[in-house]
Amino acid sequence: MASFKKSFENLKGTSHSAAKEMADTAQAAQEAVQQVGDSSKETTNTAQEVSKQTQAAIGKAADKATNTIKEFGQKLETK
Repeated sequence: MASFKKSFENLKGTSHSAAKEMADTAQAAQEAVQQVGDSSKETTNTAQEVSKQTQAAIGKAADKATNTIKEFGQKLETK
C-alpha cells in the first residue's frame, strides 16, 4: 500500500509539473501573439506615416510644377 501511495504521489507531482509547464507555455504563446500584434500596429502606423509624407511630397512637387508652368506661360506672354 505504501508503494501505491508513493506512486500516486509521484504521479500527482508529475501531473502538477506538466500542468505548470502547459500554463507557462500558454503564457509564452499569449505574449508572443501580443508582440506580433504590437509589431503589426507599429508597421501599420509607420506605413501610414510614410504614406502621408509621400502624399505631402507629391503635393509639393505638383505645386512647384504648376508654378513653374505658370511662370513659363507668363514669360511666353510677355515675349
